[in-house]
Amino acid sequence: MWKRLAFLSSFRLASSTSLGDLYKASYSLKFYQLFSTESRDLEDDCHASKIKLPWITFVLGGPGTGKGTQCQRISQTFGFTHLSAGDLLRKEMSSNSKDGKMISALIKEGNIVPSEMTVRLLQEAIKSSQSCKFLIDGFPRCNENRVAFEKIIGVEPLFVLFLDCPEDIMVARVLGRNEGRLDDNLDTVKKRLEVFSNLNLPVINYYYEKGKVQRISALGTVDEVFEKIRPLFSSFSRFQKKEEQKLSN
Repeated sequence: MWKRLAFLSSFRLASSTSLGDLYKASYSLKFYQLFSTESRDLEDDCHASKIKLPWITFVLGGPGTGKGTQCQRISQTFGFTHLSAGDLLRKEMSSNSKDGKMISALIKEGNIVPSEMTVRLLQEAIKSSQSCKFLIDGFPRCNENRVAFEKIIGVEPLFVLFLDCPEDIMVARVLGRNEGRLDDNLDTVKKRLEVFSNLNLPVINYYYEKGKVQRISALGTVDEVFEKIRPLFSSFSRFQKKEEQKLSN
């Protein structure tokens, strides 16, 4: 039987009641120079709804916690654009480019792709989108990723959605999903869990210290987990509409 991560037993997380304060604080921030000379174009697009910041939420959790599935549900319900770091990397791999071949070799070994490479893929995806609300799924996976994201993109996430699940359940889900992915085998899943424990959890802890982590149990059906998540984004939607009404008056 796999052990539940001991780290979580004493891990106190921000409650959903703090989200209103996060939204309010974020609205008061100045829009950063997101994409050098192209930042003005993106800012103009965002001003279609008079929002000065891109709303970014990191969705984190171990393999098999349902990050992608829940991101799809959030996107469909609340209008966020879902960016999967894993999907962007797999797309690059399928291109058979030099970078794609390197990414493939790293993932087969359960290792982390260079931070700058993943951030640049995310940056291009954000630049090409007309949206200003983004869910970034499965990134950052380590503090080096986090630092690179904040340096290159120029913003922090509004909050971090952490899907928490026992390791034995994560393993069973990954091995049972049969999606044909290179990393869906027992040895690689074990390595991915080690990476998650050693590198991803410190990122979650970093944002916890800043009051930005919202932990949701990933146990249950897809619908049951989504109903736990829904209030977080309902709160966001209410606040967004309220602020836009103020700005339009």
